[in-house]
Amino acid sequence: MDLVERAVDPWGQDVPIHVAWFLIRVAAIAGLLFVVAHAIYLRYFANAPQFSGGDSPELLARVPAHVPRHSLVSRLYHWIMAACMLTLLLSAFLPKLGVDFNWVPIHWSAGAVLTVAVAYHIIHASFRQDFWSIWPDKADLVDAARRIRRFFGRAALPPRRFPKYPLENKLYHGAILVTGLTAITTGVLMMFRVRTIFFPRNPYLFSDMAWGLIYVLHGVAGVGLIALVIVHIYFAIRPEKLAITKSMIFGWMGRDFYLKHYDPQRWAIDASPSSPITKPLEGEP
Repeated sequence: MDLVERAVDPWGQDVPIHVAWFLIRVAAIAGLLFVVAHAIYLRYFANAPQFSGGDSPELLARVPAHVPRHSLVSRLYHWIMAACMLTLLLSAFLPKLGVDFNWVPIHWSAGAVLTVAVAYHIIHASFRQDFWSIWPDKADLVDAARRIRRFFGRAALPPRRFPKYPLENKLYHGAILVTGLTAITTGVLMMFRVRTIFFPRNPYLFSDMAWGLIYVLHGVAGVGLIALVIVHIYFAIRPEKLAITKSMIFGWMGRDFYLKHYDPQRWAIDASPSSPITKPLEGEP
């Protein structure tokens, strides 16, 4: 039951070679247990959300019927990353579960596409988007503390409505960032051990010990991504989250959903009066 499998190299040195494959099942079970526990919590223990503050009639009148959330570039990146991630996980772990196929070319090809996509996303997010909107801030922590206090029945002010990315999204993004970049960095190094179109094969680039540590880190990131992907799919298909999922397809979410869950002061949208989509819905102020 060791977490890391080891071997003796030709020089008699005990070196790690990869993570133990039973961790595949551990990660899958952990992800599924989170799904079950969260569903039970929402069904039997969660209270209806209450938020502080309100919006002025002038602001309400300027909120469009379709609130833009994700640009076309962001949506394309998301679905390319999703396809690559699923391809990588399936090609990496299905052979370990007994499914036999030529997985190596599929795996490194998907990894190369993912690497390019992530590099582009980092550049695009740094210079063309609000880079800090996805990172936790003081307001997130204050509102989280209020929710926890109210959950345990202690006196606390209602939390504010969310910014564009709630704290849970930001924390998940951080987990994906760490595991994803670890998998990508180690995966690029591991490509030197197989024949690809990018550079000559050189299995002697690192020592056996260094190669073993690279493989272990790659495996840890891989099994971690199993649980993270399960959790992500679960939230994407929950009924109360479908408006967010649809925004990753169509690029916008409905006005009512936006006003119910998001604070226009924390997530300002382009609501120019000259824009045709800012016309109030019939019957609204």
